[in-house]
Amino acid sequence: MTSLYVDRRGVALSLDGDAIAFHEGDACIGTVPLGPVDRVYLRGDVRLSAGVLGRLGALGVGVVVLSGRRGEPTLMLPRPHNDARIRLAQLDAARDAGHALALARLFVAGRIVGQHDLLVEIRGARPDLAHPLAEPVAALFRMRSHAHGKASLEELRGLEGAAARHFFAGLTHAFAPSLGFGGRNRRPPRDPVNAVLSLGYTLLHAEAVLAAHGHGFDPHVGFLHGIDFGRESFACDLVEPLRGLVERLAWRLFAEQTLRERDFTTEPDGACLLQKAGRARFYEAVDPVLADARRRLDRILRALRRQLLGEEEGAIARALSAAAEDEPDG
Repeated sequence: MTSLYVDRRGVALSLDGDAIAFHEGDACIGTVPLGPVDRVYLRGDVRLSAGVLGRLGALGVGVVVLSGRRGEPTLMLPRPHNDARIRLAQLDAARDAGHALALARLFVAGRIVGQHDLLVEIRGARPDLAHPLAEPVAALFRMRSHAHGKASLEELRGLEGAAARHFFAGLTHAFAPSLGFGGRNRRPPRDPVNAVLSLGYTLLHAEAVLAAHGHGFDPHVGFLHGIDFGRESFACDLVEPLRGLVERLAWRLFAEQTLRERDFTTEPDGACLLQKAGRARFYEAVDPVLADARRRLDRILRALRRQLLGEEEGAIARALSAAAEDEPDG
């Protein structure tokens, strides 16, 4: 299974039997079989018919539209899972403070484990960073088990914030100083590394929304992230233990010089944007990462469903642990 990225001005999509056909004016410039496609990402001036959308929805293919220069996402969801018991069980768990906290602890613990392990991986590849990474690696190692002892969501979120500060303080050393990466910034991202992180996180979040919807969960009803108007809080929960997939990709893209400073432009408001040629290389590199994320999300959501429906106690803890220990694909 794979994703289809369409980032070309003036292209129209139509159905051609069991394939999507691409047209420029009156000319057909290519086709892609629908069989292996499980995600479609559209950016720019792309047109498609209602028939294409209907067919994609029937096949369970989610469509992500990235609008404007900053790629703001809009999702077109496929048909959801038809077992309403899942959504009722999710709501019951979210309303039960103790239950919600127990689940939230698992997502935060998974995030901290991922942060620690990525810095250890970077230190192994870059022995020259052993000294600057020593403190953040040690701090995150100590924090790995702290999530399970937090007595409230407020304490848990405080731990999450402290871990993030240690992580990004360490991660800054992994990138060339010329990239200007001094830590996480967004809305807008103001340097090339943050531009890549923001785009990667956006696509990962879209995958989490689509996966939650497809498994019968409500993407808006979270456990760590409380209900907030317009926010897919459960998708935010799901993303936490998987963010390392995007962060590892960003590190490798710059370390291997797949992306360089010249692939980015800076807008008058300070927003740093990845140009089209760079986006093409990014999409090629991110595709296996998102496929890996879909596999892990599927495992996590299946386990959570079994646990919430009373079919397997402790299933989600085991699934999150297994997802965190997976070797990165590729």
